[in-house]
Amino acid sequence: MVNKIRQHSFSFEVVTVNRRGEIIFRGTKQANCFTENICSDSGGKSISLDMVYIPGGTFIMGSTDEEVEYAIRQVNFDFIYNAEKPHHQVTVSSFFIGKYPVTQQQWRTVAALPKVNRDLEPTNLGDNLPVEDASWYDAIEFCDRLSQHTGKPYRLCSEAEWEYACRAGTTTPFHFGETITTDLANTRSDDTFADEPCGKDRGETTPVGSLGGANNFGLYDMHGNVMEWCLDDWHDNYQGAPTDGSPWFDSNEPLAQKLGVAVMRSGGWNSVYPTCRCASRMYWDRKDDGLRNNDLPRSCFGFRIACGVDKLS
Repeated sequence: MVNKIRQHSFSFEVVTVNRRGEIIFRGTKQANCFTENICSDSGGKSISLDMVYIPGGTFIMGSTDEEVEYAIRQVNFDFIYNAEKPHHQVTVSSFFIGKYPVTQQQWRTVAALPKVNRDLEPTNLGDNLPVEDASWYDAIEFCDRLSQHTGKPYRLCSEAEWEYACRAGTTTPFHFGETITTDLANTRSDDTFADEPCGKDRGETTPVGSLGGANNFGLYDMHGNVMEWCLDDWHDNYQGAPTDGSPWFDSNEPLAQKLGVAVMRSGGWNSVYPTCRCASRMYWDRKDDGLRNNDLPRSCFGFRIACGVDKLS
């Protein structure tokens, strides 16, 4: 079915920065995607998602000793020393992934579709802002409803797929290069990573893709804006992790019945630079939407969806 999916190419800008956050390369690339039309609104406007084709390949997952030790010096999160190790090789099959995190408009549209396992609360924030208070179970229900509606097996990314997609062939701490800036990513700016100047705190989410600068695969907002749920159960390190890009589960119960904590990636608008790196990983209770145990007025728990190429053939 992959060949029957109507893919189209799109152009996007990529940039690379040095340790001072200065742009040292700017160029234009192309990638392929297909557009999933969910429905049309009352004005006839199509509500859709763009799913970018990610070619399969092999990469080195995790952090080098040098990178993780440097990151720990920036933020006092000692647990990340082992969490991003051992540095290991993973081979990922081709898949499709959302060009952006799921937006408020897409959420409202799917929340109106027939229920599969749980209710989804509609949102009333700006159409192009990312969903920012979704629990892991909410994300699974979103995928289940969309799959039921379209006939395609949508899901969350595995953790390995997410890092592979984020890196997009790069080996630096960020796909932008040695660091990031708040001109390129929506994060906190009070803790810098390398030699870049402090930026500006926005204190809230920004419309997806609005800061420009995709990675080499054509994906936006892979660093900051909202933290993104992955499928995997949390593990304290990569000892025994799958090397085929599949999600790492401790048990095989249905997703909607899983308990405990799951992996989160990307960092959010309220995250410091070191926790937004390609290799940075966090964990959270699946039932939490980021609001119940958070003194902040806004959460930053979002997600983007994926679809395996082999499941479409």
